[in-house]
Amino acid sequence: MKLKDSFIYPTITPGFCGGRPVLAVLQAVLQGGVRIVQLRDKNDPEWYAEDFRRITEQYNALFIMNDDLDLALKYQADGVHLGKEDMPVAEARRRAPHLIIGASAGSLEEALAAEKAGATYVNIGPIFPTKTKSGLTKFIGTKAIKEIAPHLKIPFTVMGGISKSNIREVIDAGARRIAMITAITESRNIEETVKEFINMLK
Repeated sequence: MKLKDSFIYPTITPGFCGGRPVLAVLQAVLQGGVRIVQLRDKNDPEWYAEDFRRITEQYNALFIMNDDLDLALKYQADGVHLGKEDMPVAEARRRAPHLIIGASAGSLEEALAAEKAGATYVNIGPIFPTKTKSGLTKFIGTKAIKEIAPHLKIPFTVMGGISKSNIREVIDAGARRIAMITAITESRNIEETVKEFINMLK
């Protein structure tokens, strides 16, 4: 399963591409060796979905749609990532038993509930302050990785403000799959940045 073999999990958001075309960013992360990528567009999530499906297939990579199960099914995505305000994991699993279903979790209780409901993986965070989500005031830190990870039977990713300056802290806390946005999508050389992060995690 490509999810288990994925070390870096970029989330691509049109507003955080460093002024570059979204599809150029997608191509660059895939050329760097990424095997799972999420499309997160709060304004028009369908705009790039068809192209994401086509291009990720060319690279034998997983395409995850953010938030919306119906769009994930419509565009034949490999999975959907559900936040705390989205469709319940159990309902998504009932409707789409074949899909990868990711769930956000900010505590051990939330992570275990998502696992029990049928999540394929959980995303633990936000670890550090991040500029990609406004209004956040609670950041759980690397200690949460140590507290949550030993209790999970399913894979987990971590996310939130992770960059070159602090990725070693996250790895030392036990993370082996790291979800990132701006540290990759706004970097000067996306392909080389991805390769560097993957090598750190291998």
